Amino acid sequence: MSNFVLHPSSLPTTAPTTVRAWVTRLVFGLAIATLLLMALGSATRVMNAGLSCPDWPLCYGEFVPREQMNLQVFLEWFHRLVASAIGFAALALAATTWWFRRSLPTWTPWAASFALLLVVFQGILGGLTVTELLRFDIVTAHLGTGLLFFSTLLTIGTALVSYQGTGTVGKLKWVGVSAAILVYFQSILGGLVSSRWALHQCFGGNQLCAVMNSHLVGVVPATIATLTLVILVWRTPALHPALRRLANFAGFLLVLQIALGVATFRLHLQVEPLTIAHQAIGASLLGTLIVFTVLSLRDTPVPQSKAPDLAKGNL
Repeated sequence: MSNFVLHPSSLPTTAPTTVRAWVTRLVFGLAIATLLLMALGSATRVMNAGLSCPDWPLCYGEFVPREQMNLQVFLEWFHRLVASAIGFAALALAATTWWFRRSLPTWTPWAASFALLLVVFQGILGGLTVTELLRFDIVTAHLGTGLLFFSTLLTIGTALVSYQGTGTVGKLKWVGVSAAILVYFQSILGGLVSSRWALHQCFGGNQLCAVMNSHLVGVVPATIATLTLVILVWRTPALHPALRRLANFAGFLLVLQIALGVATFRLHLQVEPLTIAHQAIGASLLGTLIVFTVLSLRDTPVPQSKAPDLAKGNL
């Protein structure tokens, strides 16, 4: 049996730069797919399609329910299909990082395995949302785990890209950490409001107004933290151009998110595309802050020989 043991010397010896590039592309591709999946999940929820497939993991006992197919059934069925594809891709990512672990940073396989565990847990929560008839705490946990998986992917991908900082970030990285955490929990509060239909119930019968108000109050610290980050970036000289662009984009997304939030509030969630865009932009803001934070944590002084490249804005 010893002939079948995989010794370290027999592991693949593909060029580390090639492996790293392919893994980075796979991770960012998964992150984009996850963002689209969360938007699709939001569409499924606002269209009241969460229980359009009454069973799980199949839909009406079939892989493709042709006879029952309508818009709501399609949304729920397609959401499950995309989620399954992402699950298999996460499995492939974990397997790839372990197989080529000699060509990657030592932390990469463990981080990919953690992402895979999140996907498995997310799948379990997805099944429970159906079997427990969209119980609000499970639906909220489903969103929270999805955002954590999305953040984990962005962290892995950003940590793998080539980057040489300027050493001028200072305490900006901790402002980035704070802003990302606050936006994450604000997103969870938004998911709780949505899963309990708190806005409708508050306006319709003065019920669950405390839940809705907690989300409105939560806007303040998340907004202050993000705006503080943007302002401090503007006032920090010689900052890496990539960090400056990310901070500016975060500021743009924040303004857009607030505008969408006000619109959805005033229209009582009656315009579904606005509600879907509100969650998608919120997740995009979180992702932007995650990327900024990881890059800023990696920030080190640039060698003199690379100064011309940095002046051109190269990572």
